[in-house]
Parts: sequence; C-alpha cells; structure tokens
Amino acid sequence: MPLAGRPTSKDVAQEAGVSQSTVSLVLGGKWSGRVSPATARSVRVAAERLGYRPNPAARNLRLGTTRTVLLMVPTLSAPFFGPVYTGAARVAARHGLGVVVSTWPDDADGPAESPFPAPHEAIDGVLASSMPAAALERFQGTPAVLLDSGPHADVPTVDFGVADGMRAIADHLTGLGHRRIGHVAAGVDQWTFRARAETLSAAVAALPGGALARAACAIDVASARDAAHRLLARPDPPTALVCDDDLIAAGAYKAARALGLDVPGEVSVTGFDDVLLATALEPELTTVRLPAEEMGAQGMTALLELLDGGRPAPRVLPGRLVVRGSSAPPRAPLPP
Repeated sequence: MPLAGRPTSKDVAQEAGVSQSTVSLVLGGKWSGRVSPATARSVRVAAERLGYRPNPAARNLRLGTTRTVLLMVPTLSAPFFGPVYTGAARVAARHGLGVVVSTWPDDADGPAESPFPAPHEAIDGVLASSMPAAALERFQGTPAVLLDSGPHADVPTVDFGVADGMRAIADHLTGLGHRRIGHVAAGVDQWTFRARAETLSAAVAALPGGALARAACAIDVASARDAAHRLLARPDPPTALVCDDDLIAAGAYKAARALGLDVPGEVSVTGFDDVLLATALEPELTTVRLPAEEMGAQGMTALLELLDGGRPAPRVLPGRLVVRGSSAPPRAPLPP
C-alpha cells in the first residue's frame, strides 16, 4: 500500500529487501549483468506498489548532468528548422533529455553567444546547425555535433548531400535542354551554400555551350525577387533559374511574372529543401527534398554516442530530386 508521504528509494529498497544502490541500478536501467532478473522484477513491483517515481532533479544533481541539449540554429523564422528540432526532440525524449533552441545569426563570424551564463554547467551537449566550428568556442568544451555545416576533423558532423542534390538539379535542367542557367544564390557564407554554388558552377562549365549567371540575395522573397529580376532582365536571360532555397524560388516566381514570363513556359524555376511552400506555389515547385527531421534525429543520436564516450562517424543524408510543374524544356526561339 502506498505510503502517506512521498515514497523514497530507501522505502523501495526496504520493501524489496535490497540495497538502495540496487534500486538505483534497476530503475536507472543499468541492472543488466549486475542484478538478477528476479531481483530487478521485485524492485519494479515494489516501486509500483509504493507509487515511487524517481526525482529527475535529484538524479541529475547526483550525476552532474542537466539532461538538456541546446540546439543552435541561424533563425527561428525559416520553416526548415522546425523539422530539425522535431527530429532531435523525438530522439532526446526517448533518452530522458530535453531540447532548448536558440539562434546564432548567420552573419556572425565569431563565437556564438549562449543563452546560458555558464553553458558548460547548464547543458549537456550542443547541436549546432549551419554554423562554423569556431562558433562553438563559447561553449568551453561542451560535447557538440555540427549539422549541415560541412566536414570537420575534430567535431562530429551530420550533413546533407547538397552537392549531389545540386548535381541532380543541373542534370534535370540540362536534360530538358537548358544551357543558359541563372543561379539565384543565397548571400550567406555557409558551407551548404558554398557547396551548392561550386557544384552548379562545375556542372554548367562541363556542359558544351553552357553559360551561368549568378545574382546573390538574402533568404527572403523581396530580395530574391530583385535578384531574379536582374538575371531575367539581361540581354541574354537564362531559360532556367536555380534557386538555393524554396523561399528564394518564390521570389523568382514574382520576378518572372512581373516581367510577363510564364513559369515554366518561358523560364523554369527550381528550389532546394522541399518545405511546405514548394507545393503552395503555382505551378508546384521542382526542388530537392532534404530530410530535415532525419537530420535532427541523426544529430541527436550522434550526440548521445559522444556523451557515452564514443566517436561518432560522419553521417551524410542524401537529398532527393522532386520534379513538379515548374520545370520544362526551354521554349524554342521564334524563327527570324
């Protein structure tokens, strides 16, 4: 029968006829090979009979941990980072951890500011998305995993196969017959966007008769519209616009329509990420689907391995080209 006051591990130990350390092993899930199955069962039955629940705060204080992971992202306004959090939180919850989110500005070039006065005391680990390893200096050796930040010799990484994704877009467009390509590029100095630009440049350079023009913009619709307008207003305008992000592609749609150009009849447009916006556009957007939720989950899995003393191997998650209605063969020029 449950006790009048809040039961303790000592009460469970007395009820089961074992030591408190045995109770801690069993209820902490660390009894295998150290306690017999029959003893473990009797401890769990005693805890259930008494209504005992471990005190997480007391347990964390004993272990010197907070059971909290910090997820650092460049912005909270981009729809891409919500699924990253969802994946990380799902895996963390299975291991009794919580996830808090903070932002690191994508134009910052020094160590990231932590939301905690003493981050090495307030958090057990860091997941850092789309930021350089140097930004982790503020966290004073706290275990960390980099997400979508590129290969690194000293920090575990989980990256998207962005080069393969951009190569798939280039192959798709050139297979349709496009030779003049416009790149509406994110004006953000991050590995993921550098990799996209380098891959597209190499693909077009290898194409007989290929020509690439590039205009940089912020990752917002208005800036992307202006950049796409500059490309489409050229004397030799591109027949296809490759956009670094689905939100940038929305700006490219606006630029095309402001110039009276049909998408995809007179200009094809592609995006990257495959967020919900991609199917809200008309026509629906050809883009590369990046598994953002899986990145969060794989990042948390790697961090848990690191916290357990392991050395997580680099992980690369492939993207997938999703062909929709915004890409088509270029319109044949009118006869003279």
